[in-house]
Amino acid sequence: AKTFLWFSLLSLHLTHHILSPGVVGEDETGFAECNVFFSGQIPPEGFTEPFHVKICQQYNKEPRFATLYSTKDKIPLYSAFKYAKTAQNEEEDWLVEPQIDDPENDLQEMVHEADIVGSVANLGANQALTSDYVGSGYERGLLNPSLLNEKDFQMATYTLTNAVPLSPSLSKSWHRDIRRVVEQALVPHCSKKDHLYLLVGAIPSNIQVNGKVSVPETLWLAACCDAPEGWSLALVKKMKDENSLADLAVGELEKQLLAGVRLFKGNCGEDNQRQEKMEAIVQAVTQIRSKEQAGTSDSQEAKDNGLVRKVAGIIATPFIKLLELLIYVFVELVKFMFHFLWLVIKRVVSTLLDGVYSLWNGVVFYLTEISMVLISIPCDVGKVIINILQGFLENIQDVAIFTYKILSIPMGFVLHLAAFPYYSICAIPSVLKDIATGIGGTFSLVIDATATLLHGFYYLAAHIAKRFLSSGEALGWQG
Repeated sequence: AKTFLWFSLLSLHLTHHILSPGVVGEDETGFAECNVFFSGQIPPEGFTEPFHVKICQQYNKEPRFATLYSTKDKIPLYSAFKYAKTAQNEEEDWLVEPQIDDPENDLQEMVHEADIVGSVANLGANQALTSDYVGSGYERGLLNPSLLNEKDFQMATYTLTNAVPLSPSLSKSWHRDIRRVVEQALVPHCSKKDHLYLLVGAIPSNIQVNGKVSVPETLWLAACCDAPEGWSLALVKKMKDENSLADLAVGELEKQLLAGVRLFKGNCGEDNQRQEKMEAIVQAVTQIRSKEQAGTSDSQEAKDNGLVRKVAGIIATPFIKLLELLIYVFVELVKFMFHFLWLVIKRVVSTLLDGVYSLWNGVVFYLTEISMVLISIPCDVGKVIINILQGFLENIQDVAIFTYKILSIPMGFVLHLAAFPYYSICAIPSVLKDIATGIGGTFSLVIDATATLLHGFYYLAAHIAKRFLSSGEALGWQG
């Protein structure tokens, strides 16, 4: 089922909208697709406690009815639905809501309890389970009765979020009264059957089953026909008197609920409803109630006659309950074994499939690589041949170029180049002769320069001596 959770964490109310991954911007007062089960698609107002959980009950991926669930009392406060042509009653097959206990799981609708044991965290922390009713003397009484629904809708009603603890006799009388009131008093006075909106609720008491699930002190029904002429009516049954069934205005019922509660938009025309219409509906309810009381009186004698059988039943009840418990434990063990075997088979098959898949991938990869290698061989051979031809052509090209360059050299230059060694060898004696001549000339030049220098010095010395001698003679004559 698609569930909306309002929990209190560190004094903050956190909203969990369990519809599908990634949904945002939800209306905090609505039930999403299940708003169609409320008059004007507006749910009741005033139920604002953090432990109130809004559930859009889904079965086979279709919305079936809406439920406001109390995680504190572990019972629904009301279920909203529309009357449908009833089908043959289906066998009870009880379901649970995994999102209430584990908002992070990916299960999107109600499932069998045995199918999620071990896979849903904190299972039973916020909702009642089948084990809570075992041996308690109470049975799971439906707020939205399966008898007022079609086939798939009937299957959806057998969820523990739609059940409250009721004694077997009270559960039987309540469902009988509801069915007769709806089919014989309400439906005939609502000309458009698809505009008849029904709310069935419970007021929790302080009594709890196994210290966990609250037993209701009052059961109530609120009906609204919003077209073409609006009218509304409420019925109340007190747990202390199984035969009681009081009719009252919806406004009077709201006063018995939480402060500020409004069950229908605009009170479903309660202020403007026709008096004759309401009298006819109330009269029909009174007739049904009278028949029930008459039937109760007629059955009193049979009850007295069966006192001995009741005493025997009381004595046998513990043994019957023990047998029921043993049968329940055995059934649960069988379910667990089948579930465990299914998980083992599932895991083995998954492992085998994974192995086959990996093997297949390996074979495909191996064949692909071999194919690529085989395809690349002709390409590589072609490349080698092309490279050989290219190298051969390049060699031919180099030879041709070399030949061309050789042929393009002038013949005179070639002859001179060839004769160069001969001329070089022949020129050696002349070069040696010139070198010897140069060396001899150099020595001769040095000797001549030295002789000239000595001759100059000699001449200079003689001239100086001559001058000094001439001056001495002149001085001697003067003396």
